[in-house]
Formats: sequence, structure tokens, C-alpha cells
Amino acid sequence: MQISNLGTFQKFWSQFSSRFGKKKSYDTKRFQQSFSSNGRLPLRAEPGWNDGNFSTPQMRNVDSQPISSGRRSASWSGSSDGDAIRIARGRGDENEPNFNLDVPPNGYAWWYIDGVEPSSGQAISIIAFIGSVFSPWYKWSGRKQPQNNVCLNVATYGKKSRFTMTDRGRSALSQESHKLTIGPSSLLWDPLKKQLIIQVNEVSSLPLISRLKGTITLKPSGITNVELPLTKEGTHIWRPFAPTAEIEVNLNKPEWQWKGHGYFDANFGTRALEQDFDYWTWGRFPVGKGTSCFYDLELRNKEKYQFEYHFESNGKAKSIDCAPNNSKFSSSLWGIKRQTRCDNQSQPRQEKSLLDAPFYSRATVSTSIKGKKTIGVFEALDLRRFRNPLLMFMLAVRVPRRKLWKNKP
Repeated sequence: MQISNLGTFQKFWSQFSSRFGKKKSYDTKRFQQSFSSNGRLPLRAEPGWNDGNFSTPQMRNVDSQPISSGRRSASWSGSSDGDAIRIARGRGDENEPNFNLDVPPNGYAWWYIDGVEPSSGQAISIIAFIGSVFSPWYKWSGRKQPQNNVCLNVATYGKKSRFTMTDRGRSALSQESHKLTIGPSSLLWDPLKKQLIIQVNEVSSLPLISRLKGTITLKPSGITNVELPLTKEGTHIWRPFAPTAEIEVNLNKPEWQWKGHGYFDANFGTRALEQDFDYWTWGRFPVGKGTSCFYDLELRNKEKYQFEYHFESNGKAKSIDCAPNNSKFSSSLWGIKRQTRCDNQSQPRQEKSLLDAPFYSRATVSTSIKGKKTIGVFEALDLRRFRNPLLMFMLAVRVPRRKLWKNKP
């Protein structure tokens, strides 16, 4: 099915903009009209000009059978081969991350990093949010100002694990193309070394309150240039920057200096997750010298989609032909159903529970992908549960609010 109204598709992402200085030469009149009143250049999922690289995106309907009875692929992105994955666009991050984005009301942007030390099983995850999607304070505010609900969520897993997720106000946010500062912590992209450096200086939440401070360095083996729309309308985008990477962790806790395999991606949206999704699972699994990633989605309109891609160590992406089906394994401690891709002759298994919440589960999981055994990071997100207003009061205990922040030299 062809999109007959490209403007409808574009409007969701026209609100994203970036303040980087390098500009291409396009039609001057259209280029000038693309600036918003505050002088920022609106960036679109579908470019507002024809740069010769993309045609009008094509869609095709998928069958209505339950997903368990057979894989259903989605094709709606405008890629040359009809695949859902496509060249990254609209945010100035096709070659490297760009943190200098304007997130519209009701929207969000997050940058996610994780790492695992294979021998000990220690792990870490870092998520930098503008418009903190799981913050009760952002929800209670009406999601009007995403820049007023920002945070750096850091979770360590293993001995003396900690969890930090302080919701901060607008004064804590500073954005540059290569640097994102949230209160006392920051993410810095080094364009010469092509490394991501995360400086952490946070206080962990209940029940173990202490300062978590140090440096995490992510060294990608390659940077991809692709993204995946998670909805036909383009309201949610997954941008896998570095599916294969090395990570070095150096924190101010005993035994929290280690190296392992890492991962770096981002998600962007112009609507709340719970507006469009009921449930999803995601996983990233080291396979060979690269990484296989899986995204399985259940939308509120009852549509279901499966995506499976392998990323070579240099960042090159390709679809996984005849990818394994989903196989169920044990539910989380809160009873969230979990399933991930696994060969028919094998069974996925949780190796370590990393994070358990009433609506969310993260774990390291062992599985077999096309005959290769692997242990990777898996998450399951139940947004039907997240829509329960009572849950917000539980989250407020784990996500304290600090509205004001005075930057210190």
C-alpha cells in the first residue's frame, strides 16, 4: 500500500530539530521555510527535500494471522529493497550520534548503552533521557516539556549493584552536537577516536543510597548508518549506533573496574510509548564477530511485527534470513511473559536477572541463533501494565525529582 499523503507521515518528525552548523545546499526557498521561529532547522524522518537518495516510501499490508503461527515482516520504510530498515535521516546522526535535538511535547529521545563482563556476569546499563518515558513526573506534567524531565539512569548488576534515576529539570540540561550534559553527569562523543565517554556522578535510589561516580568508555568496532521505524507512521524510531563494541567500566565501587562486550543505540519518538504499544521484546546477542538484534512488537491496534537484523563488526546491517522463531522461557519475578528467538532444538534461559519491575524486565539470556550459542541482553516491556495510574506512585519512590540544578564549574 503506497502512502498517498506524505505530509501526514512527515508531521510527526518535523518537530525534531538540531542546531548543528554544517548545512547542505538545497533549494533555498524550501530550506529557509524549514527553519522554525526559534532559528532551528527542523529535521524529518522523511526529508523535506528530495536529495536523490530516497523515493516515496512503500508499505504493504501484512496478514492477520497470530504471530505465533508464522513470522510477519513489515515493509514501510522507503528503503530501496522494501525492507523496514533504512538509512538514518532527519536528526543529523547518520554517521555519529547527535545530542543536539529539540524533542517536541509528548515526545522523547533516549540514548542507551549496556555492557557485560562474560566471565563474572557483571553488567551495566546507562540510559540518557530527554523526556523520561518511565518518569512519573513527566507523565504527571502532561508531557508538555520533555526538556524539563531529563535524567541519566545508571544500573549496575552484580556485587554491590546500584540503581540511579533522578528526574531533573530544564536547568540541568545542556546540549551540544557531541555532548549531552544532565546535571553532574554527561555523555561525550569523541569524533576522532570514535568513542563514547560517559561521566557518571549520581546518587543511587532506595534501598541502597550512595554516590555512584566514575567513567564508562564505549569503543565501537563500527558505526551503522541505519534506523528502523517501529510504527508505520514513523512516530517511534530505533537507531542502532554500535551493536558491537567493547566497554570499559571504572566506577568508585570495589570490583567495579572491568572490560566486556558493549552496545549502543537510541530511540526517538513523538508520542508516548504507551499510546502506541502494548508489549515488546528486544534483544542483542553477540554472534561471531558481530551482533544479532531482535525487536518484536505488539501494537495497541493489535498489529504485531517481528524484526531481525545482524550487524557485522564494521556496522554493516543485513536481514537475518530464516531467523529462529520466538521461544518462551521463564516469566520475570513480576510475572511478565518473556520469549526470545531460539533455534528449535534449543531453549532460551535466563542467566542473570538484571532489572525487575512490575512492567519491565531486563536480563542476560542464553540462546542459540542458527546453530551458534550466545549470551546476550534481553528486555521485555509490558505497557498495558505501565498504563495503570497506580504504578506511577510506586515509580516515584525509585525516581526522585530534583527540579533545580545549579551548574558547577
